[in-house]
Amino acid sequence: MPMWAGGVGSPRRGMAPAPTDDLFARKLRQPSRPPLTPHTFEPKPARGPLLRSGSDAGEVRPSTPASPRARAHSHEDASRPAATPTRLFTDPLALLGLPAEEPEPTFPPVLEPRWFAHYDVQSLLFDWAPRSRGTGSQTEASPGTPALAEDQTAASDLLLGAPGFVSELGGEGELGLGGPVSPPVPPALPNAAVSVLEEPQTRTTAYSLEHADLGAGYYRKYFYGKEHQNFFGLDETLGPVAVSLRREEKEGSGGGSIHSYRVIVRTTQLRTLRGTISEDALPPGPPRGLSPRKLLEHVAPRLSPTCLRLGSASPKVPRTLLTLDEQVLSFQRKVGILYCRAGQGSEEEMYNNQEAGAAFMQFLTLLGDVVRLKGFESYRAQLDTKTDSTGTHSLYTTYQDHEIMFHVSTMLPYTPNNQQQLLRKRHIGNDIVTIVFQEPGSKPFCPTTIRSHFQHVFLVVRAHAPCTPNTSYRVAVSRTQDTPAFGPALPRGGGPFAANADFRAFLLAKALNGEQAAGHARQFHAMATRTRQQYLQDLATNEVTTTSLDSASRFGLPSLGGRRRAAPRGPGAELQAAGALMWGVRAAPGARVAAGAETGSPEGTEVPCLLGISAETLVLVAPRNGRVVFNCACRDVLAWTFSEHQLDLYHGRGEAITLRLDGTPGQAVGEIVARLQLVSRGCETRELALPRDGQGRLGFEVDAEGFITHVERFTFAETTGLRPGARLLRVCGQTLPKLGPEGAAQMLRSAPKVCVTVLPPDESGRPRRSFSELYMLSLKEPSRRGAPEPVQDEIMKVVLLPPTKQLLHFCLQDSSGSPGPGDLTEERTEFLHSHNSMSPRSSLSDEAPVLPNTTPDLLLVTPANPPGPGREIPPSQDQSDSLSSHEGPADSAPELKASILPRTLSLRNSISKIMLEAGNETLEDEWRSISEIASTCNTILESLSREGQPIPDSGDPKGAPKCDSEPEPGSLSEKVSHLESMLKKLQEDLQRERADRAALEEEVRSLRNNNQRLLLESENAATRLLLASRQLGSPTTDLA
Repeated sequence: MPMWAGGVGSPRRGMAPAPTDDLFARKLRQPSRPPLTPHTFEPKPARGPLLRSGSDAGEVRPSTPASPRARAHSHEDASRPAATPTRLFTDPLALLGLPAEEPEPTFPPVLEPRWFAHYDVQSLLFDWAPRSRGTGSQTEASPGTPALAEDQTAASDLLLGAPGFVSELGGEGELGLGGPVSPPVPPALPNAAVSVLEEPQTRTTAYSLEHADLGAGYYRKYFYGKEHQNFFGLDETLGPVAVSLRREEKEGSGGGSIHSYRVIVRTTQLRTLRGTISEDALPPGPPRGLSPRKLLEHVAPRLSPTCLRLGSASPKVPRTLLTLDEQVLSFQRKVGILYCRAGQGSEEEMYNNQEAGAAFMQFLTLLGDVVRLKGFESYRAQLDTKTDSTGTHSLYTTYQDHEIMFHVSTMLPYTPNNQQQLLRKRHIGNDIVTIVFQEPGSKPFCPTTIRSHFQHVFLVVRAHAPCTPNTSYRVAVSRTQDTPAFGPALPRGGGPFAANADFRAFLLAKALNGEQAAGHARQFHAMATRTRQQYLQDLATNEVTTTSLDSASRFGLPSLGGRRRAAPRGPGAELQAAGALMWGVRAAPGARVAAGAETGSPEGTEVPCLLGISAETLVLVAPRNGRVVFNCACRDVLAWTFSEHQLDLYHGRGEAITLRLDGTPGQAVGEIVARLQLVSRGCETRELALPRDGQGRLGFEVDAEGFITHVERFTFAETTGLRPGARLLRVCGQTLPKLGPEGAAQMLRSAPKVCVTVLPPDESGRPRRSFSELYMLSLKEPSRRGAPEPVQDEIMKVVLLPPTKQLLHFCLQDSSGSPGPGDLTEERTEFLHSHNSMSPRSSLSDEAPVLPNTTPDLLLVTPANPPGPGREIPPSQDQSDSLSSHEGPADSAPELKASILPRTLSLRNSISKIMLEAGNETLEDEWRSISEIASTCNTILESLSREGQPIPDSGDPKGAPKCDSEPEPGSLSEKVSHLESMLKKLQEDLQRERADRAALEEEVRSLRNNNQRLLLESENAATRLLLASRQLGSPTTDLA
C-alpha cells in the first residue's frame, strides 16, 4: 500500500507498517531522545512506558538513561546534558519531498475578527489557508467519531457491495455528534439540511432537501440592486479575489442609528465568507464610517489590500457575481431510470429492454407524469423536443420547487443489434443519480457493472406484489466513497414502503439530495473550482478600474458613508448580532458538569467543532470534514450548566451536549452564556443533593416527563429549594431521555443519595418546555381530548401554518372537559404570553438587528411593543383567579351564571369567525390580542365547568338559559363586558386595516399608471427631439 501524506496507509494516519531492519528508516521514525540527566542516588519518580511511532509502535521503551551508542547517534551535546534536543526534521516525510502532515489542533481556530456574524454554515468553514483536498474533505473521519459508512461493504438481495462504493441497506440513521443518531422529526431539521443561520430556516415538509448552499443567494438579497462596492484583485497567496462591501444603517429605538457592514469575500475555494460586523465591534473611526481599507484590514487581515482595485460600473459585474455565487443553486435536475427484469442484473441486459412491464409502468405512474416531448416547453434535460430524435415521450414531475426530468431507458431510442445502446447510455450515463428498478426475482445490483464517470449514486428499488392492492417497495442505496451520506434515512431493512404519495416524496427527496451530495465528490468539486477560478480571473483582469483601495478611501465613498454614529450601546453590544458568532470547542454528547466541577471525559469521545450561535440556530460544525454534527433552534434551548472551561447545554426534550473550551478561565464560557441569554428562553440550572428522610422518602412527586408535581412540606426537598413546576434534567449524572421514565423512577427509588439537575419553573411558576415540545403537543391535542386522529392531509395543513397561529387554533377548540392544573391549553397560552412579555435577560435589545422577513412565531429577536394608552391589557389568569376568590355569594347564583355563559360562548364564536375571515394576512400583534382574549374566555368557561355549569358541546349559546338581571360590579360579567369592548375595538381595527390596505393598493395602482403615462410621454418627447435634431443637422435636405 503506498504511503501518502494524510491518506490511508500513512504511518501517521493508517495502520502501523511492519517492523523493518533498516536502521535509517528506524532512525527517522523514532521520536527525539529525552534529555540526559546526571546520575544521582536519589530515588527516581516512577515513569510510564513511552510508545514509539512508526514501525516501533507498541514497543515499550525502557526508562533507563540512554546508552553511549544512543548518545553518539543523537543530536545532543554531551557537555550540555540538560539542554533541549534539536531535531533536524520535523516529519520524516519531508525527506521524500512530500508535504508534512499538519496535526489537527486541539481546539479549532476561529477566524478573525472575533465578532464577525456569519450568515451561513459555509461562512463558518471559510479558511484563508485551505488544505489540499487529498482524498476529499468529505470522506475524512475526524478524531473522536466512530467509523463512518465509508467502511461498509454490506450486501443484500437488492444490492451487492463493491470496492469504491458505500452500501446503505437501512437503519444507518443520521450522522450526528458522537455517531449515528435517529433522524429528527419536524420541526427540527436534519444536520445536512442546515444552511442559513442568520434567518429562520423552517421545515414545512416531511422530507428536507440537504447539502444545498442556500446562502448563495446572499448577494442577490442584500447587495444586488443596492448601493455597494466591489473590489477585485490577484493576491499572491489566495489568487483571484472578489470582495463586496456594503454599509447598512438602521434606526434604533432610542432615535440613534445603528451601522453595520455586510461583507462577502470570494476566493478560489468553494466556501465564501458572508456575514455582518457591527461598528461597535470595530475600532473607532470618523463619523462617515471606516474606509474600505481599514474595514478590510480588520475583517480580512490575510488579504493584501494593495492588490485590490475598484470594480467597474459595467452592468456585467453584478450579473457575473450573481452567476458566480449561484452556480451551486439549480432547480432543474435530471435522473436516470434503468429497468431490470426478473433474472437480469448486468448493464447490457437493462439497457436492451425494449418494452416496459406492468410493474415498471405502475412505478413510473407513481413517480411522475408521461409527457409528449415534441412541443414540451418546460425543462427538457437535453432531450429533443422538436424532431423526436430522443424518443416521443418521457417522464416529468416537480417536487419542492424543483423540475425533474427522468431519462427512462425504455422511453429512449432503441438500436437493434447494438448491445451497448449508446443512444440510451448517452443520457443515462451522464446522470449523476440513477434509479434501478427491479422486478421480483431480479439479481442483486452491483454498481461496478455500470461503466460511467458521472454516475455516483444508485437508488435500487425492488417491487413486491406489483399490480395488486398490496404493492410495496424496498430501497437500497449505493454511492461512491467520496460522496457524503444524505437523507432521508432508510428504515431498517430498506422498507417496505407502500405505493402512495409518501413513498414518491421519499424517493424524489432521496434523488435530489443524492445529486446535491455528489457535488462534494472530487470530480465535481474540481470542476466547480475551475469554473469559479475562471470567473474570478475574468473579473480581476477585465472588470477593474485604476482606482486602488487607498484612492477609493481618500475621496469618502458614499456607499460607506452615513450619518454620525450613535453612541455605543455599552459592553456586550457585539453579542446582539443576528448572524452566527463562532467559538472553537470540543463537543461530546451527554452532560458532564456536575455541581460546578468538571468530570473529565475520554479524549476519544470529544470532537473538535466550530460552535455557531445565531439569533435563530445553534450549530456544531466539524471543520475536518465540513459536516454539521449538531443543530438546534435557539427556541429549543432549555437550560445550561457551566464551569470555567466547560458548559452543558440542555435542549429539546432534555437531551444534553457538553462543550469544552480553551483560553482564559471563564471568558469564552461567559460569552456563550451571555449569547444564549439573548437569543433563547433558557436559564441556568440548579444542582441539588436530596437526602432521604428517616422513612427513605425523598419528599416529592414527579411525572413521567420529569416535571415536579408535588413537594411535601418540611422535607429536605423543600429545604433545598425544589418547587412544583420544576423539571428534572439529570438524575445521578444521567439525563432523563437516556434513562427513560422507568429507569429514572428506579434510580430515584434505589439510590441512597440522589443528586439531580433541576430546571426551575418560569416566572409564573409553570414548567418550562421547548418550542418543539409544545409543537408536538399541539399536534397530539385532538387525540388527548378523545377526538379522532387527523388524516395525513390535515396534518400537513397544520404543519404549514405559522406556529403561533396554529397554537391559537388549538386554543380555541372545544374545552368542555374539566382540565387539571397542568392542562395543555394553559401551558400553550402561557407559552404565547411569555413570548409577548420578554424580560431583558432573555431577549435582544431594541437596537439589535432584526431581519425584515422574520416569521411571526420567532419573536425572540424582536423588541416587545409596550401597551399604548388606547390599548387595554386583559386580566391574566392569576388575576382572574384572585378576583373569582373574592366574589360575593351573589355571584354564585344560577341565574347570574346562566347570563354569563351565553355571552362568553358568543364571544368565543366571534373570535373564531374573525380568525376564519382574517386568513394568513393578519399581523402577529393581532394574533397576540386574539390569543389573550381566547385564553380568558377558556378560563371563564373552565371556572363555570368546575362549578357544575353545563357547557354545550357545539359552543352555541342559544341552548343556554338567559337572565335579564344586571350583574354586580367586580363579577365575571364585568370581565365579559370588558372583553366584548376589546373585541369590538379589535374588529374596528381590522376593518380600518382593510380599508387602509385597499387605499394603499389603489394609490400604488395610480402611481403605476402615472409612471407608464410619463414613460410614454418621455419616449414621444425623445422621438420628437431626435427628429428635430436630424432636421437641424441636414439643411440641404430641407431645401431640396
